[in-house]
Amino acid sequence: MTTTGRSATRRQLLAGTGALGVGIAFSGALSELFAGTAAAEGLGHTGYGPLVPDPKGLLDLPEGFRYRVLSREGDRLRSGEGKVPSNHDGMSAFAGKDDRVHLVRNHENRADGRVPVPTIEGLTYDPAGKGGCTALTLDSRNHVLSERVAIAGTAVNCAGGPTPWGTWLTCEETEDKAGTNGYTKDHGFIFEVDPVDPRRTGAVPLTAMGRFQHEAIAVDPRRGVVYETEDAFEKPFGLFYRFLPKKPLGGRGSLRAGGRLQAMRVPGVPDLSTIQDIGAEFDDIEWVDVPDPQAAQTPIRFQDFGRGGITHAQKLEGCYWGGRSVYFVSSFARRSDGSTADHYGQIWRYDPERRRLTLVIVFGPDTDIQLPGESPDNICLAPSGGLMVCEDGNGAQHVYGVTRRGEVYAMARGRQNIGTPEEPEWGEFAGVTFSPDGDTMYVNCYTPGTTFAVTGPWRR
Repeated sequence: MTTTGRSATRRQLLAGTGALGVGIAFSGALSELFAGTAAAEGLGHTGYGPLVPDPKGLLDLPEGFRYRVLSREGDRLRSGEGKVPSNHDGMSAFAGKDDRVHLVRNHENRADGRVPVPTIEGLTYDPAGKGGCTALTLDSRNHVLSERVAIAGTAVNCAGGPTPWGTWLTCEETEDKAGTNGYTKDHGFIFEVDPVDPRRTGAVPLTAMGRFQHEAIAVDPRRGVVYETEDAFEKPFGLFYRFLPKKPLGGRGSLRAGGRLQAMRVPGVPDLSTIQDIGAEFDDIEWVDVPDPQAAQTPIRFQDFGRGGITHAQKLEGCYWGGRSVYFVSSFARRSDGSTADHYGQIWRYDPERRRLTLVIVFGPDTDIQLPGESPDNICLAPSGGLMVCEDGNGAQHVYGVTRRGEVYAMARGRQNIGTPEEPEWGEFAGVTFSPDGDTMYVNCYTPGTTFAVTGPWRR
């Protein structure tokens, strides 16, 4: 381990956003997070002002911003294939012809999912699975032109990520095998989805990429390496993986050719939660071959990785490629769950050229008011050059912005109370992503499943 000596230079409390008391510490060199991105030049220095209560009771935004509801669970799919499924989760936007935008949206339905993804011939993996993806096509003004099933018969489709060749990799966050919960096939795989014509990709599991509780992926656009996070619920916690394809950057369908799955080992660090110093760096990161990627008998995180073991982390979730590095999120860590230390969220950066891992951000508990439910989940870069972070915790839920200078601001706040006045509960945000031109932020409310398009002065 090498530590740069950089320490937290800013600790802020979020005030006036409904989240007072969330402690967030940042590196003085946070601008590294956005280095190498075109949007980062000269932008992303401030937020957009206080949130304005929405008279419709759906989504609070800063002044000058507005939203459009694109789709809500239980409504009819425009294709006529059935109802819009529930549990809106990970999502990505792709450029189409004539300024159109294609959205691919995950539905994290378990065996008891409220509104399942309709099963469609040629697009269904396991008829007993209720998860999958839907695809929306929008015009330049965010009017929905079409909405249809993109893949069905999968399970617990949590997050995923886009590929450099314009497809979506949807991830199953489960390890259930055939015969469990009524499933007829093994689950825990990644599937490729074509946003324009899903029948080009069908419903084929990319088995070489591993069978585990997948969360998200990010693809190195120069080398074709796919990074994967594992959101394991119980100790031993999840691993951070990389997949070395036999046909790197080979285009649609190329990942079916297989490859090598490896897990990250940080020498001397069995649990990432122990690292609390902002800017801490680890050189010579090791990658160890996974003994049995199919987890035929033993889940991968339980497998024997030989001398030195392997590095675990609780709640490994969001994963994003930015500049020359991959960023990934540990949503929280709790000693009460078995972690070595507590935090409300970490964002890590791995630079493959230098084989260097850096802790970029830590969310709490460096504050007098401790709200352990506040935790980051999905992340993406914004046109302002900053970062957008979906919150998945207790209380009112937000999309937070993080500027290049480490300032935090609330970008959106959900108003849909799915609990009771006495015990309020709000649906988490998920799937934050931007249109190819950067003019629209798309984001999901998990429950009740709602997809929003948010427009406004993003480049201010």
